[in-house]
Amino acid sequence: MGAPQANVNKQNKRLDQKGQLMIDHMGITVSDMEKSKAFYLQVLGAPGYVLCKNSPSAASFGVREGHGKSADPGADFWISEGPPMTPRIHIAFNAASRADVDVFFAAGLAIGGIENGVPGLRAQYHPNYYAAFVLDPDGYNIEAVCHAN
Repeated sequence: MGAPQANVNKQNKRLDQKGQLMIDHMGITVSDMEKSKAFYLQVLGAPGYVLCKNSPSAASFGVREGHGKSADPGADFWISEGPPMTPRIHIAFNAASRADVDVFFAAGLAIGGIENGVPGLRAQYHPNYYAAFVLDPDGYNIEAVCHAN
C-alpha cells in the first residue's frame, strides 16, 4: 500500500484521489496588518479572491465561486501580524486569464508594490506560462500566473 496518487485537473491543480486540492491553505506573517490587508485586497481581486475572515491580528482571502474556488470555507491564503518570515517566500496565485495577470500587476504597482517581473511569457517553465511578479509591503514575492494560451 503506497501513498495516495495525485492527479491534475483541467485547471492544472494537483488533486488527491477524492478530487480535493492537495494544498488546503497557507499563511504568512506581515509587519503591518492594515497595510498588507489593503495590498492583498487590491492585488488578489483580479484572480477572484475576496476577504473571508477579518480580525485585528489576522485575515484570510479565498475564492468563493468560479475559477480557483477555495476548498476551505475559511479561505486558502492567510496573513497574520508578526515578524515577516526570513527568507521571504514566493507565492503564486493562479489566474483564469492573461488579462487577470495584467490587472494583478497594475493593481500591485498602484498600491505601492515593487515590480519584480513584468507581465509576460516565461517559456523556460512552459510555452503558455504567463506571469507577473510584485513584492508586497514586506518583500514577499507575489505572482499571478495563467497557464492557458
